[in-house]
Amino acid sequence: MVARGEIARFWSLESLHLVSSDGGAESSALADDNGSEEDYSYEDLCRANPRYLQPGGEQLAINELISDGSVVCAEALWDHVTMDEQELGFKAGDVIQVLEASHKDWWWGRSADREAWFPASFVRGYIRQCRKHTAMFTVAQLATIFGNIEDIYKFQRKFLKDLEKQYNQEEPHLSEIGSCFLEHQEGFAIYSEYCNNHPGACAELAGLMKQGRYRHFFEACRLLQQMIDIAIDGFLLTPVQKICKYPLQLAELLKYTAREHSDYRNIKAAYEAMKNVACLINERKRKLESIDKIARWQVSIVGWEGQDILERSSELIHSGELTRVTRQGKSQQRTFFLFDHQLVACKKDLLRRDVLYYRGSTDMDAVELVDLEDGRDGARTLGVRNAFKLVSRTGDEAHLFCAKKPEDKARWLQACRDERRRVQEDRAMGMEISENQKKLAMLNAQKAGHGKSKGYSGGCPSAPPLQSLRPVHQRHVTVPASLPQQQVFALAEPKRKPSLFWHTFNKLTPFRK
Repeated sequence: MVARGEIARFWSLESLHLVSSDGGAESSALADDNGSEEDYSYEDLCRANPRYLQPGGEQLAINELISDGSVVCAEALWDHVTMDEQELGFKAGDVIQVLEASHKDWWWGRSADREAWFPASFVRGYIRQCRKHTAMFTVAQLATIFGNIEDIYKFQRKFLKDLEKQYNQEEPHLSEIGSCFLEHQEGFAIYSEYCNNHPGACAELAGLMKQGRYRHFFEACRLLQQMIDIAIDGFLLTPVQKICKYPLQLAELLKYTAREHSDYRNIKAAYEAMKNVACLINERKRKLESIDKIARWQVSIVGWEGQDILERSSELIHSGELTRVTRQGKSQQRTFFLFDHQLVACKKDLLRRDVLYYRGSTDMDAVELVDLEDGRDGARTLGVRNAFKLVSRTGDEAHLFCAKKPEDKARWLQACRDERRRVQEDRAMGMEISENQKKLAMLNAQKAGHGKSKGYSGGCPSAPPLQSLRPVHQRHVTVPASLPQQQVFALAEPKRKPSLFWHTFNKLTPFRK
């Protein structure tokens, strides 16, 4: 124990806190000779002595404080479970008195009246330091940068313990680890949130790194932790890389495991399970990227009615022009967009072909696809070609569509089948987009200024940028990052023959004043 009245310096990577001898925490300030108080963070210590920013500076700072007679304590960031009598066991949040820190990896310390070695890396970290600097980082920024990385750490710690139990140290070839992956396969789903958040984390970091104080801050963290020369965004990429490596590692393990081995069947099942986990994460990431584009598309549609497209859909499957035939035999040329769960009809402006007006939607969950042969449609007594129907499951309604060419009809028939298959796959995989993500996508789309259909009240609407959601015919398709979004999702306008009206109008141009 420290004598009463003596001040102990509490060490963590974030700052130097003061702890009174009776265990009560006092304010994070140092009293100078005049009795006044001033803020005293680790950043201040580094400014006062630049040597502490060099490799090994953390050890130097701690040992100098100890030599000065200060009591230096470290807060444990993680649990340290050990059976070695020479090592100090502790739990996250425990306070350890550092007695000696000459070795970069292992420090000598005291906890619960016991002295032993403990890993230095267990009392250091980026996140806690950032949380202490509230003037530099908001709660929202930290959530964006680090995501659920702490949840991943807790999961991985449990997974590692169970994995080590299955490992046979004396005879490694007899280890049985396949069951461990199978038991934890649902837990690996937490990587999905982190992977989806990672692009936003990189963008947030890129913005912060434009300012010198943030570059120096993160570099000081790296140097003090004696980590390899990789920027923080490189370290944050590690969980993304890890989840992608599991199927590869299990595939290699399966390759060199004899079929008669007791763990062969479980390893094979674990390999398939981790492939599915990686597939689910990739699919969720693609879905999230897709909903932003779909939201921007909806905002550009004039006169949108009803619930937002994202309430039910998250992927565009096919789009193109079809002729819809009403019960009265009237033909209507429309541009259709087939999403999962619904088919949206739009009408192009006669003069401004990049402007689309909302003309209703069809619930794909409530209809069945019916292929029609060329000839006369019995219900409407009309001659039809390249036609198909979407018939209500209750039998009281049918939508008749005609394509221009047989190949166009074939594409639409296949697209409708793909839509049903993908809906079933999403249900089987538990693919869901959270309400918050949907609302955020719509909010960002409205802020982006792509036009506001709700506020259209006649007259000439402002032309939205030419965007049209090219359908993704294959899963896991990546769009070249070099292309602007407006170009990537530009509507593929079919080439048309010149109109006779415009041809006649052009002849009159010499007579214009």
